[in-house]
Amino acid sequence: MKFQVKINQIESANEVAAYWTNQDFVSLLALFNYEDAAGIKPENLKPYLHLAISDFEPAEAAAILLTYHLSEHLNEGQIQQISHEMLLDKVCEEYPDIKLHAKLFHTNQLLFHAYNGKFPNAKASIIDFSIKPQEASDTPISAEMVLKLLSHGLSNSNIIKRLFPEQLAGEVEFPEAESILWEFKSLGKHQFQLLTSEYWLTKEDFTLIEFEAEIMEA
Repeated sequence: MKFQVKINQIESANEVAAYWTNQDFVSLLALFNYEDAAGIKPENLKPYLHLAISDFEPAEAAAILLTYHLSEHLNEGQIQQISHEMLLDKVCEEYPDIKLHAKLFHTNQLLFHAYNGKFPNAKASIIDFSIKPQEASDTPISAEMVLKLLSHGLSNSNIIKRLFPEQLAGEVEFPEAESILWEFKSLGKHQFQLLTSEYWLTKEDFTLIEFEAEIMEA
């Protein structure tokens, strides 16, 4: 099936403001020994949390956040190890289980801002693009299809193309696509937006911003 693809905008972001909810902030403030969070105005919750976090040693704060956010996926030993590694490396890009990259990114960036840069600064890419089928089609656009289509405009050095050539070619299944694209939504009229790590996609990865692409299903 053939599509016309156009990249409309690529933005770099070092946090996603809407990711953490006010209830998250209230819960986290309690974990960082601030008991009166319920009385704080919503717009002040994040600054108060940053101050509360910074009263702790960085690795200890990282362990508290990781326990809150990833205890369903990581055991205590893994949390302790990652809490120290986060001070040195972008664990949210390097951790072997890419299903956890998004949660690790949001945790890392909360620490980065709380400690004014003591943690590495990871970045995300927000990409607005259009995908128009050249023939009428009822096939829904999935994360897997998006990556297969976008790959036609990427340089050969892009890490997705290097790590998943068989998946992009449709020769094998591509379940990793759901983890590579942290968020993916339709904006209507063939317009879409995705959120991912700059580890996977950056503006510099694209050699074409408008192109025709054909994909084969696995």
